[in-house]
Amino acid sequence: MRIEEFDYKLPTSLIAQYPSPQRGESRLMILHRDQTTFEHRNFRDILDYLHPGDLLVTNNTRVLPARLIGKKETGGKVEILLIPSNNGNKEEVNVLIKGSGKVKEGIQIQFGTDIYGKVKTVKDGRGKISFSGQVNLMEMLQRVGHIPLPPYIKREDTPLDKERYQTIFAERDGAIAAPTAGLHFTSPLLQSLKNQGIGINSITLHIGIGTFEPVKVRDVDDHRMDTEWIEIPEETAREVEQTKKRQGRIIAVGTTTTRALESFPNPDGGVRSGKGMTSLFIYPPYRFNVIDGLITNFHLPKSTLLMLVSALVGKDFLMEAYREAIDRKYRFYSYGDAMLIL
Repeated sequence: MRIEEFDYKLPTSLIAQYPSPQRGESRLMILHRDQTTFEHRNFRDILDYLHPGDLLVTNNTRVLPARLIGKKETGGKVEILLIPSNNGNKEEVNVLIKGSGKVKEGIQIQFGTDIYGKVKTVKDGRGKISFSGQVNLMEMLQRVGHIPLPPYIKREDTPLDKERYQTIFAERDGAIAAPTAGLHFTSPLLQSLKNQGIGINSITLHIGIGTFEPVKVRDVDDHRMDTEWIEIPEETAREVEQTKKRQGRIIAVGTTTTRALESFPNPDGGVRSGKGMTSLFIYPPYRFNVIDGLITNFHLPKSTLLMLVSALVGKDFLMEAYREAIDRKYRFYSYGDAMLIL
């Protein structure tokens, strides 16, 4: 397939720059795959479409304040985005780098008043940095780091983002972007779902650059995803298996949850528990082994996330739904509205 097949035109006015005034107030577009029809509701109405015995699976990763703004010895501004690993105290940290002028190997960058990093390697906007002294990486990020809002949000991060760019499921530090489908859930809605007999379990996929790195090749088959760390707990694997046995539906909250579940499938349609790295790239035609439905946001043109949803829905039907969403002025991307696919 060609990358151009996953393109569409979006007015910039529909790119959400801020979250909704209250969490959970987003709109919800429901796509029925069998009938190729859609409905327009509010997110809280999701209760009307989930059944007792269904299982929601969420991603409990937590977004790190992984964006650092510093200055070179010459005074030029440098911005880096840390690419987290499972070791919070590595001597050298992988980063994305951009700055005023060329950032060269060996230069020193000052962050805040007393934190210094030395560029060890740099090429094509990627590199490695070592921090001086006994710097604890996580403590440093909490002191001087910024929430790494996506580049299509044309503003600096604010204290509001520390709360609203995290899901209420967020427990495990390690992501550089939010699993945005989960941003719509509130504690009262979760309780209502549980009261209705709907199960809720979590996996962990620490979102790195693989999730949102642009596709730079013309043929989709040639794109390669960067690896990301996932963990499927035994309890979640067991609940998926039991849900399948009682013919309930597995509803993934987000594309990252989908990739995690589909990376560890069992032959019977369940999932294996365990930890590991995934570089799974889901695009049409792909046969889903685990999930039966998906809650997701609206995604960028030509993105791997749009391709994943196309594999589940069908590209033509999805593009029709996106045109409808644009006509009805849905809010797009991370802080935008949601879609439920059944």
